[in-house]
Amino acid sequence: MMKSPASAIRMPKGRWGTKAAVVVLSGALLIQPLAGWGTYVYADGSSGTVSNASINQLQKLSEEIITSGARLVKYQYATKRGSKTYKTLINVIEADLQNQYLKLDVMTGQNGKTAASQPVTKMTKDTGAVAGVNGDYWMMGSDRVPMGGSISNGVLITSPAELQGMYAFAVSKDGKPSIGQYRFEGSITASDGETFPLSGINKMKYDKEPGKVHSHTNAMYIYTSAWKGTKRPNDTTSTPTEVLVRDGVIEQISEMAPLPIDVPEDGYILRAHGKAAEFIRQHMQVGAPVQSDYRLISQSSGQAVDPSSFQMMISGHTLLVENGKASAFTRDTSGISGSSVTARTAVGYSKDGRYAYIVTAESNSVSSGLTLKEFQQALLQVGAWKAVNLDGGGSTTMADRPLGETETKLTHETKEGGNNIRSVVNGLGVYTTAPKGQVKGMTLRGEKTLFIGQRATFSMKGYDEYYNPVVDFTGVDIKWSASDDKLKWDGDAFVANKSGKTQVVAASGGAKATEEVEIIGADQIAEMRIATSSAPLSEGSNIKLPVKITLQDGRNYTLPASSVKWETSGFQGTVQEGSLHVDSVPEGTKIGYAIASYDGLRTMIPLTVGAEKLFEDFNAVNYPVSFSGLPNGTTTGQVAVEGSIGDRSANDKALKLTYDMTSGTGNKFAYAELNGSTGIELPSGTSGMKLDVYGDKSFNNLRMEIHDANKKIHYVNVQESINWEGWKTLEVNLSSENIAYPAKLKRLYLVNFADGQDERAPQGMIAIDNLRAQLPAGSSSILSNAAMDLTVNSKSAKINGETKSLDVAPMVLNSSTYVPVRVILDAFGGETKWDGASQRVTILRGDRFLEMNVNQKTFNQNGKRLTSDVAPVVRNNRTLVPLRLVSEQLGLTVKWEQKTKSITIR
Repeated sequence: MMKSPASAIRMPKGRWGTKAAVVVLSGALLIQPLAGWGTYVYADGSSGTVSNASINQLQKLSEEIITSGARLVKYQYATKRGSKTYKTLINVIEADLQNQYLKLDVMTGQNGKTAASQPVTKMTKDTGAVAGVNGDYWMMGSDRVPMGGSISNGVLITSPAELQGMYAFAVSKDGKPSIGQYRFEGSITASDGETFPLSGINKMKYDKEPGKVHSHTNAMYIYTSAWKGTKRPNDTTSTPTEVLVRDGVIEQISEMAPLPIDVPEDGYILRAHGKAAEFIRQHMQVGAPVQSDYRLISQSSGQAVDPSSFQMMISGHTLLVENGKASAFTRDTSGISGSSVTARTAVGYSKDGRYAYIVTAESNSVSSGLTLKEFQQALLQVGAWKAVNLDGGGSTTMADRPLGETETKLTHETKEGGNNIRSVVNGLGVYTTAPKGQVKGMTLRGEKTLFIGQRATFSMKGYDEYYNPVVDFTGVDIKWSASDDKLKWDGDAFVANKSGKTQVVAASGGAKATEEVEIIGADQIAEMRIATSSAPLSEGSNIKLPVKITLQDGRNYTLPASSVKWETSGFQGTVQEGSLHVDSVPEGTKIGYAIASYDGLRTMIPLTVGAEKLFEDFNAVNYPVSFSGLPNGTTTGQVAVEGSIGDRSANDKALKLTYDMTSGTGNKFAYAELNGSTGIELPSGTSGMKLDVYGDKSFNNLRMEIHDANKKIHYVNVQESINWEGWKTLEVNLSSENIAYPAKLKRLYLVNFADGQDERAPQGMIAIDNLRAQLPAGSSSILSNAAMDLTVNSKSAKINGETKSLDVAPMVLNSSTYVPVRVILDAFGGETKWDGASQRVTILRGDRFLEMNVNQKTFNQNGKRLTSDVAPVVRNNRTLVPLRLVSEQLGLTVKWEQKTKSITIR
């Protein structure tokens, strides 16, 4: 039982971590390799062994020590869905709870205060943690407070909510882990001896279970200095009466209104409503003493538990593993995307209670993600004896401190992509209390995957016997080199010269350290693409041209600008730092090409006159805009055309959509209706759109609805998740929609799906502006729309009914028809280039790009490596290409008539 929270309920002022010492080494550096894969050694404990072999579907990829008693192990988990196998990357922080220098604790909000949030990476840095993950669930439309109970260093920060089936992970003061259910029990005693039950500590508003009773109706809560802000909680449905208590004595009472103050460090505030407020009016007065008593009750044993007996506690959702087996879900998982494939977070512990397992399953560009049932199986194979689910999906985030580094970094790409990291309300942190130790070794840090032409810097980091950073190599003479000529030292950095695997070498005195580096070559690339579908051919234009690649093994990268070589065709242009500037365009030119090359592999983007057309900027709207929502009557909002949104002026108007999806259940939709039931017209032939969107970081899905000439409705995904704040330009590809024109843009709308609804904000505002149509480069206004008739072995052809002479007749070779490529391009438009040294022919036509090499059946289709059963050949010093292959790759159709050996191309 805890008493008198005026003194007991406070956030700890410090953490256990110590600052890294600066050590200057004279002479040779002490360099020791880490234990090899399969073995890990803690400086103050015994060694253990982990098999390299796959355990059923789990395969270990790597491991690295974080600090004494903690290491990061990475796995790949393969699972079958239907007939297809999917691979998910699993990250496990193994924490030895018997290690005297290792502690786990809760990372709370901002600066140790709840009702606030920030990214996990910021939490670890602010609290001095060496690793951490996101923690408890919370309601995005409410205060930023965890739903469950949390204890930091023995202090109760938030009490468990009255919700069914919610489990918590805890570590006792003597280092014993447990997972269980707890409820809060407490009371407040006035000076006359009368008591009133307490409902919790530092709680957001919510609906209790069962019965869906409003949490703060007729209830009394304690708010401590661990609560950030003056709204306790943000609830307009229950008017509070608040009491300030210091040193067990009432200092202020505010009837029917909140106290306009933050909770002081040496006191607490009672927040009461209804019957609880009536109790205060009848039994409390300023200057009178008051006493509070509270405890946690274990749901399994029914016994009272003193929060101070715990080192830490963090709550989650359903139980996942119990007694080494997948458990039944203890709570409905539909609201947390239980059956969906997504990112996951969990914490569990080993059968002997020695190790805690802090686990994330990635869902991103290189990893599938898991359903909850699949996640259960992965946890079992990791070694969890008991485990509970923490907040997952877009919240899944892990940070760790690489060996020798002083700060944590993001361990893996989040579901939001790249380094987009959601703010969360709390996290589970790993801390070290180890003292400064003797220098043990050093490691090299730098990019392990490079690209030809890229400059890369490396640094040397040292660590002590407890695997904590201790060495500053400033002023130490380090000689840098590479194991071969794939890397070249260029004064202050390495430059990647050739593809393949190599080593970076750092030497000082008689010691050295090495780091393996992979330089990606063209033969490893499955696809190279420019992440912009088209661009305007207009003098003075500036276009960003990021070049992205997908490797044969599924890895995705954006090429460094220094690694890409460019050439232009049809206009004069220059590319600097990945941006193309159109210097000049010859008069009458309708199309040009920007060609990117990496290690011989090439891809292209067309630039066309009028390729981008603004068709609505909302500055002179002469049609109605309106709001509609689904489910009817529960999703509400407003649509207007307004200026002064974000950093834009009052004269720069945009379509503003305000929405409220807090009521109702199931999938929720907030529509901005354009021009009533009519919609606004899309430019004919639109292959894509660009639009500016003002985001509210709600993580809702943005879509558009288009009605075409065939009365077909197209529901187009614009952005999977609005995960940003402020203005951002989005690009939408419509080329695969097969839209029949004329077509109308009917609606722009938000979707808040029932699956994973807890992860998205139910209220907010977005704005949309500057709708631009992207017109296809292959339109008939740019390229010829011809009909061509050929006959094998005949130098006569008909183009649109007119007879033309050919200098080379079509020929049949191994049952395939071959022609000089110029025969096709003269009729249908396009360009061809010949590289005699590589025996390569390049064909450009509209948005089509094709490269083929003589006698090679592999070919390049705008950055994709494909294989055919035919190849170009040389006859009589002329290069001939397979007619059907080339025609179809250029978007043409070929018809063959066997009797007359005639060919028709359209």
